[in-house]
Amino acid sequence: MIPGLIIAAPASGTGKTTVMLGLLAALRERGLKVQPFKNGPDYIDPAFHQAASGRASVNLDTWAMGPGMLAGLVGSAEGADLVLAEGSMGLFDGVVVKGASGNGAAADLAALMGWPVVLVIDVSGQAQTAAAVAQGLARFRAGVQVAGVILNRVASPRHEALIRHGMEGAGLRVLGALPKRAAIAMPERHLGLVQAEELPGLTAMIAAAAALMREGVDLDGLISLAGSRAPLAPAPRITPPGQRIALARDRAFSFVYPHLLQGWHRAGAEILPFSPLADEAPDPNADVCWLPGGYPELHGGVLAAADRFRAGLRIFAEAKPVHGECGGYMAMGDALIDKDGTRHRMAGLLGLVTSFEKRKMHLGYRLAGLRTAIPGYSAGSRLAGHEFHYSTILEQPDAHLAEVTDATGAAVAETGSTRRQGGGGLSTGTFFHLIAEAS
Repeated sequence: MIPGLIIAAPASGTGKTTVMLGLLAALRERGLKVQPFKNGPDYIDPAFHQAASGRASVNLDTWAMGPGMLAGLVGSAEGADLVLAEGSMGLFDGVVVKGASGNGAAADLAALMGWPVVLVIDVSGQAQTAAAVAQGLARFRAGVQVAGVILNRVASPRHEALIRHGMEGAGLRVLGALPKRAAIAMPERHLGLVQAEELPGLTAMIAAAAALMREGVDLDGLISLAGSRAPLAPAPRITPPGQRIALARDRAFSFVYPHLLQGWHRAGAEILPFSPLADEAPDPNADVCWLPGGYPELHGGVLAAADRFRAGLRIFAEAKPVHGECGGYMAMGDALIDKDGTRHRMAGLLGLVTSFEKRKMHLGYRLAGLRTAIPGYSAGSRLAGHEFHYSTILEQPDAHLAEVTDATGAAVAETGSTRRQGGGGLSTGTFFHLIAEAS
């Protein structure tokens, strides 16, 4: 078993991602092999983790994944000296209805894996009260061990002394105190954090975060608190959508869960990347085309002018399956309307028309029962996924792909769609991103 810790917080926005990146880089500088993970369905943080640690990070999701799959993914830490997993939202935040292993909260992962929790507490605007918050989290659930706290956004030495006094009274170990430094704050954008490849100063930011951890955190003490009861297990078997997969891969189509790509590779599939933004068509020798999510709405004009991509995709789709997720699904449609109201022509494999002119957030876990097969999964399969976008459907004339519900079992209107092309090829798309086959 490899010892591990979960970096968690009372809420989003506390700075836990900055702390996570700084710890990964600082420990890597010491020569440690640190395996990162991300709790929950967030698809942006793992790329930052990899940049800081030098090791691929994958998502661990107790709602969407069964215990066997979780254990197998943790098995990817083999050869590491330490595991660091970043929590999502607040420590106990998850859906109401539990999945196979839990409700998606970081606390479920901590309890399942036996990884002690290090809390990142934003102490701005408070002093001893921060100890009450931390103590409440530490006592909230049996089986979840809060090993220590890192104080973030400390205003002054006097401020730090007051908070440390409160933490001592609450019986909580302070592992570090960090001043607020805007220069290393993670930038925000309409779907959360910017993607790693879009941040020009990423290397410098990670280096600054690592320096902050070296100065303000007891790294030896933090390492000594790590623990685990998660035995390493064989990697999970994940069915690839095809033997040779043409995969759209650029700034507009950047999101596929890392564990899926790893699973496809392990199963012997060959991935053939291409860039729609560079007006590249899918390799005609591939037997399936997969268009991931991303931000096509930010590149509508470029995609509309990508005649070679569009023509090549339509020729491919005549005889072979094409599947799109979220942004990829929108790009398969007839048109996409951006936030300024400009209509951009898309590939036309489906009749879908989506608009960002009036933003409406769609967010949450999805459970889909397929009415029609998609690449890798037969009709009748039940898939667990996650949806997060701000687009509105204006037209969806094609057949529904699946019966879709949220985590509570309530029906979801975004069912995905499917269309058989003239040459027999099947085009399918969903607004949710596939995580795993539901158990």
